[in-house]
Amino acid sequence: MGICQPRSGSLQVPERQVGKRATEPFIFEEGGHSGGETILQRREKTSPNIGQQWHHAVGLPENHQSQMKEKLHKYTRCGKISSCRMSLIPHERSHAGGKAYICSECGKSFGWRTNLVKHKRIHTGEKPYKCSSCGKNFNAKSTLIKHERSHTGEKPFECTVCGKAFGEKGILVKHLRIHTGEKPHKCSVCGKSFIERGALIKHERTHTGEKPYECSDCGKTFRISCHLKLHKRTHTGEKPHRCLDCGRSFSERASLVKHERTHTGEKPYECSECGKSFRISFQLVIHKRTHTGEKPHECSDCGNSFREIASLIKHKRTHTGEKPYECSECGKSFRTSFQLKTHRRTHTGEKPYQCLDCGQNFSQRSRLVIHERTHTGERPYSCSECGKSFVSSSHLRKHSVVHTGEKPHRCSYCEKSFSKKSNLVVHERIHTGEKPYECSVCKKRFCSSSVFHRHMKIHPGEQS
Repeated sequence: MGICQPRSGSLQVPERQVGKRATEPFIFEEGGHSGGETILQRREKTSPNIGQQWHHAVGLPENHQSQMKEKLHKYTRCGKISSCRMSLIPHERSHAGGKAYICSECGKSFGWRTNLVKHKRIHTGEKPYKCSSCGKNFNAKSTLIKHERSHTGEKPFECTVCGKAFGEKGILVKHLRIHTGEKPHKCSVCGKSFIERGALIKHERTHTGEKPYECSDCGKTFRISCHLKLHKRTHTGEKPHRCLDCGRSFSERASLVKHERTHTGEKPYECSECGKSFRISFQLVIHKRTHTGEKPHECSDCGNSFREIASLIKHKRTHTGEKPYECSECGKSFRTSFQLKTHRRTHTGEKPYQCLDCGQNFSQRSRLVIHERTHTGERPYSCSECGKSFVSSSHLRKHSVVHTGEKPHRCSYCEKSFSKKSNLVVHERIHTGEKPYECSVCKKRFCSSSVFHRHMKIHPGEQS
């Protein structure tokens, strides 16, 4: 990488450096010594045009480099970038240990006196710079200038590669790394690199387990501040993102974007294997695993693996017995929120899924799909032993025990086993005495529907 040449009208040489012109190129690099002198000593002795030897900040194509040449400069020791050479001098001092201005309150040191003055306002609370538009106060003029752009819409920092403009120089610097591919912030644990320092800090918390952001309402902690912000809306009920088509509101902008696709029908994420499209990128990721067979989420109790973490969480409840979702009507509990949602329809009578062929309604989408196969004749689940086909996977599982002799459903009272769960349910009523089927004529009760229906035949014509 070439050395930045000083532009015309470069910095005047301070008095103490008069007569000490640079006789050779000076590059601030790690371990850069000359005759046993430190980097800082060498700069003071031989480099009057301070900062002129900083490298260009970004490795852009040749046609763009000339435009960036005079704008961004990079300190090669740590990768720090600035458009002002002078502003990098105190930063270079930080590597050489030469921060002369120390805060008497907290001991923090600075390379420039002006930076110390600004810093002290954190302790005093002084905010001398006021926005003329909204009256908000700031402790630094530079912060006020950035804020004022939120009112004016001014974006003076433009990317020379794609033309995108930004309100802050620092955001432009980060954006340029998208074009150059530069990721200067590397994780010391796993080696993953990031464009921004902030992204690295968040990532490192996945290794340390640190969750510094705590909810004041419930004590739940988060790795990232924006996650806490979104979580707080579960307490406040705030849903600031509203769908213009149906009026439904969401706590997250991303959720609204996904929802809006239900109106537009947009499915921008397409599988390269089979061409199937999805509304959400995550759905595509999960779907691709049906092609690769990947099941990265393994149960530590039984070794069963799953394509998605949500399925593993639900599965683990079969081991723990946890049923966190309780029906407010009858008190019955369920392992998943979907099971509770479906169960509630037994109370409300809601059957939102209608067959277009016969008009029959169903409380569950899956039951409608199975029912529709009675019209189409489709039986996609085939037995590998005898070739018999079925309309649903559950019907195939029930049939398979005919070949295996397996009886996975065991009575908790007498340890008798059954191939079908429905048979176990009926059997356990012998122990509990439960008889849910009552004859409307003679009031006799029965433990199974089959026995009940046989009994009803002795009352022909007597049923009301």
